Amino acid sequence: MIEYKYKIKPLARLKIRSFYNNVAKKYRHTYSKWLMHKNIDDAIDAMFQIERTLLRRKPTIARWAGYNMANTDKWYFAYTIDGDTVTIVDACHAQNMK
Repeated sequence: MIEYKYKIKPLARLKIRSFYNNVAKKYRHTYSKWLMHKNIDDAIDAMFQIERTLLRRKPTIARWAGYNMANTDKWYFAYTIDGDTVTIVDACHAQNMK
């Protein structure tokens, strides 16, 4: 089994942080900062499962043409593989997939 190295592009991290920051703004009385940070950490941790438990798929959205795609129940990730390096270039929450 290949031991992959992971690189996460700033855009992918930004999309995750932005999504949960918007959730925190919308539900400021019920969505805690602790839960927001936990959700961000969980989404980023999921990226390290790409090509391990998150299997490669063909992209379902046009802007990710040319990339590989993997998903959890909440997040979809666009990525490339070069040798043993997985580079995550973008992320999209499941409710925003079109």
